[in-house]
Amino acid sequence: MHISRIMSDVVAKKMHLGKAIVLIGARQVGKTTLLKECLKGQENVLWMNGDNLETRTLMANITVERYRSMIGKNDIVVIDEAQRIEDIGLKSKLLTDNFPDVQLIITGSSSLDLANKVNEPLTGRKWEYRLFPLSYGELAAHYGAMQEWQKLPLRLVFGSYPDVVCNPGNERDVLNNLTESYLYKDVLVWERIKRPDKVVRLLQALAFQVGSEVSANELSRMVELDRATVEKYITLLEQAQVIFRLGAFSRNLRTEIKSGRKIYFYDNGIRNALIGNLSPIDIRADIGILWENYMVSELLKKNSYDLTYAKPYFWRTTQQQEVDYIEECDGRMKAYEFKWSPTKKAKISKTFLGAYPDVEIKTITRENYMDIL
Repeated sequence: MHISRIMSDVVAKKMHLGKAIVLIGARQVGKTTLLKECLKGQENVLWMNGDNLETRTLMANITVERYRSMIGKNDIVVIDEAQRIEDIGLKSKLLTDNFPDVQLIITGSSSLDLANKVNEPLTGRKWEYRLFPLSYGELAAHYGAMQEWQKLPLRLVFGSYPDVVCNPGNERDVLNNLTESYLYKDVLVWERIKRPDKVVRLLQALAFQVGSEVSANELSRMVELDRATVEKYITLLEQAQVIFRLGAFSRNLRTEIKSGRKIYFYDNGIRNALIGNLSPIDIRADIGILWENYMVSELLKKNSYDLTYAKPYFWRTTQQQEVDYIEECDGRMKAYEFKWSPTKKAKISKTFLGAYPDVEIKTITRENYMDIL
């Protein structure tokens, strides 16, 4: 089964414009599959993989002459999992500077490592994009909006990783295998992480707190790690694209929380597998959490793919008045409340409405979410 990706067209249009293309996304989101689709029919492509020792050895002491010998007649060079290659930024610059007719494409599953290694050397020399698990837009385009709406209960439980979606009936086994290899490869064996068991406990604690404000002090007590280590692990998990955070929105009011944060998972399936709960939605007590995580992650994908540059937040006051999700783009604000039940009406804080009278406010339920996504 092949599901077309939105980023395929974006990447294709940036080919041979004189800059490297950097594609970042967690393992198994489909980076290699996307590139193979983009480059289908292209004969002169050199593929390398940073996970392979042979590639890392070959690139260890790379020179212009060695590049010339490796590239040969190819005019496209793809380096998968490039963060595994030492000094990949400088080595990428060497290639782009000396072979202007060769299109370099770099992929990486660690935004921390890859960003640190390529940002400065490739300043002004790269297009950078992110790939996520399959989005609602991609799935609706493939299955049709009605059929995808019918599959919503599956998405809330098993998520939208390509391998999970493309193996109907085997979602549980595929997801569990994916979660173990996904986490252990890029997070738990990270050389900076000394206590992998604690990372699992931290992820489980975060999974139960989706949609709630996260306290590093409380987490440190729960997982028995000091606060600084908890903060470091959260940052690493963010940069490995397991989780992401929303900051607090504040402008006008003394009572607005200014430094709070909420943490979400990029994929519902990963979140559910971590806590060992893949039960159907009709017998779950956490359907509200699943719905909020799904919608926030889908809005993140949509804004990234649409290149809107919208900034996401949540809003809360010290009196516990709150708004689930806010977007700010070009000076305009949108506020969303997420309610699984179409009959449950959201009560928008009068304090919020008074402080931000021009904001566009919508309640998103399972009956109207398609209009937003």
